[in-house]
Formats: sequence, structure tokens, C-alpha cells
Amino acid sequence: MFDLSELSAATNAHGTVARVVIAHHEGSSPRETGTAMLVWSNGQQGTIGGGALEWQAVQTARVLLATGGSRLDRLSLGPNLGQCCGGAVTLLTEVYTPATLPRPEAGLVGRATDASPMPLAVKRLLDRARAQGTLPAPQLLQGWLVEPLAQPLRHLWVWGAGHVGRALVDVMAPLPNLAITWVDVAPDRFPETIPPTTRALPTPAPEAAVTLAPPDADHLILTFSHALDLDLCHRLLAHGFATCGLIGSATKWVRFRNRLAALGHSPKDIARITCPIGDPALGKHPQAIAIGVAASFLNPARQACTLPRASKT
Repeated sequence: MFDLSELSAATNAHGTVARVVIAHHEGSSPRETGTAMLVWSNGQQGTIGGGALEWQAVQTARVLLATGGSRLDRLSLGPNLGQCCGGAVTLLTEVYTPATLPRPEAGLVGRATDASPMPLAVKRLLDRARAQGTLPAPQLLQGWLVEPLAQPLRHLWVWGAGHVGRALVDVMAPLPNLAITWVDVAPDRFPETIPPTTRALPTPAPEAAVTLAPPDADHLILTFSHALDLDLCHRLLAHGFATCGLIGSATKWVRFRNRLAALGHSPKDIARITCPIGDPALGKHPQAIAIGVAASFLNPARQACTLPRASKT
């Protein structure tokens, strides 16, 4: 996926930025086709798998930063780099500035890697994307690299910017295709730096923001107030959600179930909220909680976002 917003933010911050993407791979590879990282004069963002492959890619990117242009390199991971993967990786390295960002067409970013004209196969992909909205997987096709524009596939709303909320956002914000909305009562509740994939939403009445969430969003409720937690659960049950996790204890959840039932919610609907949540074996440290949440969030076999049991922040 071509993350244009990420590239735009990087060029605005650093001026000239090289983007290194795995255009093709054969056999075993550290990462899949379409995986990209950004490199600038004194830093980088993302990873194409680490190790010797990434080290060499960064050196190549920094040379191009001074000269501009692009280059396509095919690297055999064993013979060329001494890695044990045994496969081969083709890397496309391109240099961008704020003025040279690509312009997507029909949700795709396509460009020649060898100055060749657009082949018929790529034209067909574009026609299909325009007519049907069908976006192909990233692929190197007859000298052209075609990548779908990155779009969030899941929306996560994090309610609360305390210690656990901060740990959760730090761990989950780098995940691909995820847009996070982070809600708390005031701007000073948030850290000074917020990940670019995260939108902070300070509001004195967080419960009123429930109506802004997509009905298929995932939610994690971790506020400083049990009363606010309850109100959010009540409103989300009426609004709709994909998954909902609530920080707390078994005792807290017994009380919440009774209060939500008194507010008119059925036992079946109330059971869609997970509390207490997660794996107690991971412990109560905020980062340990965040790791448990991320593991559950990424596991398609588990339909609820889960947290290790933890006390209020």
C-alpha cells in the first residue's frame, strides 16, 4: 500500500525523502511485496525487514537523496547479502519532495521503473479500478510498479489518554491500515507528540463524540471516570460497534452489567462488551497491557479487543 499521507508528512518535515519499497520478491523474503520505508538525511521511518538488506537499502537511499532520481535493484539475499532467507528481493528507491509527490489515479499509484510507456496490462488495472473499484495487490508489471493507495481498513477509538491509553496508542499506531481517534476531556491530557496516524479529539464531553464514530469501529474504553465509562458503554450499545473493550475488574463488570440492563440493554447486547479483558498472565504494566490488546486486535479468531486486567489509570 502506498501511504501518501505518511510520505507527505515526511517530506513536509524533512524536505527531501527517499521511499524504498519491495517491488517484487522471489522465495523467502523478510517482508512482503509493497512493504516500504522512508529515509531522509539523518533518519528513517518504517522497515523492510531489517538486517543487511535494510542497511544496504538505507545507504543506497542516502546516495540518491543527494542526486535525485530513482533506481531498481534486484538483490539475492544469500549471495549478495549473506542472509539465510534464500530468496531474492527487488527494491525500488525513489526520491520525493513536497512538490513531487505522486498523484494517485483511481486509488492507484503507478509509475515506470525503466522509462517505459504504460503497458496495456497496467491500463487494464486502472480501467478496472475506475469501473469497479477493484484495487490490485502491489505488483511489478512490465516495468511499471502499481500500488494501491493506503486506506484505513479499521478505525480504532481509544477513550482516555492516561498511562494505559498512551501505551496503547504507542504500540498500535504503527500498525498498517489502522486509523486511531483518541478522545479525552482536554488538550493537556494528551502527550506533546502524537503519531501521524492518530487524531486527538479533546472535548469536555467525550460521551457526545460517540455519534462521530463509524458504526463498525473498534473501541477501547480506558477513562479516568467509572461514570464516564458507563455512559460510553451505554451510548456505544445504542450507536453500534465492531468490538468494544473496557478496562476494569470482574467486580466492576458485574456492576456495569446490572446498570446497563437497568438502562434497557439486553443481556445479549451487553455481552458484546468485553470486561474484564485480556490475559492476566501479561501483568498490569501499561506496556504489557498494550501488547495484549495489540495481539488480540490482530488475531482474526478473536472478535473482541481484549486487555489484561488492570486498575484505573
